[in-house]
Amino acid sequence: MIILEVIVKSMLVMLALPAGYLLLCTIGAYLFRKEIATKNKFLNIGVLISAHNEEEGIVHTLEGVFACDYPANSYKIYVIADNCTDKTAEKARQAGALVFERFDSDNRGKGQALDWFLKNHLEIYRHTDIITIIDADVSPDKSYLCEISASLSDPNIQAVQAFNSVSNPNAGWRPALSDAAFNIFCHLRMAGSIKLSGTAVLKGNGMAFKTELLKRYGWPCHSMVEDMEFTLRLLEDGISVNYNPDAVIRSEMVTSSKSATSQRNRWEGGRFMLVRKMTLPLLKLFTTSGQTRYLYALAELATPPLSLLVMLFSLATAGALMLLKGAWLILAASFWLILVFYVISGQIQRRASLSTWLYLAAAPLYILWKIPVYAGMMLKKKSTLWVRTTRESEKKQ
Repeated sequence: MIILEVIVKSMLVMLALPAGYLLLCTIGAYLFRKEIATKNKFLNIGVLISAHNEEEGIVHTLEGVFACDYPANSYKIYVIADNCTDKTAEKARQAGALVFERFDSDNRGKGQALDWFLKNHLEIYRHTDIITIIDADVSPDKSYLCEISASLSDPNIQAVQAFNSVSNPNAGWRPALSDAAFNIFCHLRMAGSIKLSGTAVLKGNGMAFKTELLKRYGWPCHSMVEDMEFTLRLLEDGISVNYNPDAVIRSEMVTSSKSATSQRNRWEGGRFMLVRKMTLPLLKLFTTSGQTRYLYALAELATPPLSLLVMLFSLATAGALMLLKGAWLILAASFWLILVFYVISGQIQRRASLSTWLYLAAAPLYILWKIPVYAGMMLKKKSTLWVRTTRESEKKQ
């Protein structure tokens, strides 16, 4: 019994770290204010899209970019048709994009495709001031390019991340809960991270950079979480990522269990890999520089996904109720208060729709679904292949 008490107490102490970070992040998000230049210079923008077999959605995405409220002569769209076996390249050309076809079966992946373009086509994009990278299946808001330009018109900002939102939150409980999660992870955590550490985390979609920065780096990170890896690479070099919540890019979320499981396996498996890889380097940067921003960056990286955190909170709380009393029970209860404050704050700050609020009641189903997902991640061999997720629009055809 004593051994069990020690285990539960140790678990509660360890969970106090992510709980405390989420509390700080939530408070910081309420204090966040976006930074943009006093005058938008309407910079020349290169919109870079890496596409793998996206013939069904690429035209819709390109139409969304062309519909942006931005001078037509101030942006160009570049599409990388990467290892495509369909008509992605043909349809993208017909829609008005400059298309670059890449065939390299030994170096497959989004990071590899971006790096190939940036290093081998400098003459194509050298006249741009900034480059924004979006996915091939998204819908940018009409003000997206204008907001990106406004942020990067500030000479002190070299990289900026847009707000990633969900385009189909009313399509079922999974997209609705994804919408709620995006409000938390793609806004609250971003805004809070800016206040705590001075930098946000790149999300892979809706990223934008001064062209000179990408000329210097290319895209050096090729893992399944190349966006987060590049964030940390920039942080090591003293370059921060800004966040603009008014630059909005919307993605379609899957509704089927099979597609959602595949997607989550890749995202979260890659994240856990990066935690193992970057923990020691970030701790070393903190000890050598004394800057707490590296500790906050480590906390942002190492904080478990919300569903896993709920599982851990539940186990710790159950153990505390059975074996402990007094202050230990208060500590366990505080975790849940922080969690509720955190989740609700994300919805308030992004003005979540009524349906998203209502579908939050389905969160226990989502947690139950995630249990076998995490079990599978621990048992299965990790994949580094760029696996395309089936879109909802394709299932209806």
